[in-house]
Amino acid sequence: MLLYTLVGGYMLTSMILFKYPTLLHKKKQVKFMCQHISHRGGAGEGYENTMCAFKRAVAVGTQMLELDCHLTKDGEVVVSHDLNLFRSTGSNMNISEVNYEDLPLLKPRLPIDFDPDVEYIGSENEEDRKFALLKEVFEAFPNIPINIDIKINNDELIKKVSDLIKEYNREDYTVWGNFSDKITKKCYETNPNVNLLFSMRRVTLLILLLYTGLLPFVPLRETHLEIFLPSIYLRRRGRPDTTFLSLEKVLVRTINVLLMRPCLFNHLRARGIHVYFWVLNKEEEFKKAFDLGATGVMTDYPTKLTLFLKNATME
Repeated sequence: MLLYTLVGGYMLTSMILFKYPTLLHKKKQVKFMCQHISHRGGAGEGYENTMCAFKRAVAVGTQMLELDCHLTKDGEVVVSHDLNLFRSTGSNMNISEVNYEDLPLLKPRLPIDFDPDVEYIGSENEEDRKFALLKEVFEAFPNIPINIDIKINNDELIKKVSDLIKEYNREDYTVWGNFSDKITKKCYETNPNVNLLFSMRRVTLLILLLYTGLLPFVPLRETHLEIFLPSIYLRRRGRPDTTFLSLEKVLVRTINVLLMRPCLFNHLRARGIHVYFWVLNKEEEFKKAFDLGATGVMTDYPTKLTLFLKNATME
């Protein structure tokens, strides 16, 4: 009888705190709210991770720029998704082996990772295809929130990004981290004042806490959850679902069942944690994400998302 009472009390308390988490936890006070996030600055409408793309995305109404960082041979924090330059420039060398001034230009035709059958084809203007420095982005967009993916486990890179964030007074308007728990932990330890992403390991922990009823009792240091719709994974693989290995199918379906829970997203939002879905490029995907409870959507096509949000407001 005592056991039943204890279990019942635990379940009831968990349910109450799950719905009203601020009874136990102070709500996080993130200084910005972004529905519209441009992935790599909008890789479908400009050369990814370039000043040209960032300026265009801001001009069409994006509320946040997402970008990736690496360190050059001469210690500059450069904005690039790939460590190796072959995909983006055709030169088979690593950014860490090249001084910033010697980085080649991006290819005139650049593949879009999350739209595998499409390439971005821009102008012949070489300025549009130059790698940007992180400090240039901070200088150009002092009031735009920026989402930084620290691409490699490099203490110097993390420290230099942190130093730039502090130099440009951006701690409240930047979120950083990586899928890697090691990298994300280092980011937090280096500068706990910067908004923090969930690593993949912490997402797994989040799921375990949810289904054991422990989530309402556990403090969370992260401020932003970034996840993908299972359909995005299938699309990025660039092959139809029928050719998938069984293990891949099971993994994607498991994520769909366990993580795509509006009740979870509602709980996180009540705790002041933002929920972003990436990388969505179609109107039906935008709708699905917001219907699930996303606070923001990340896209390669900023103009499409702007139009969707405008139409949704008018309905």
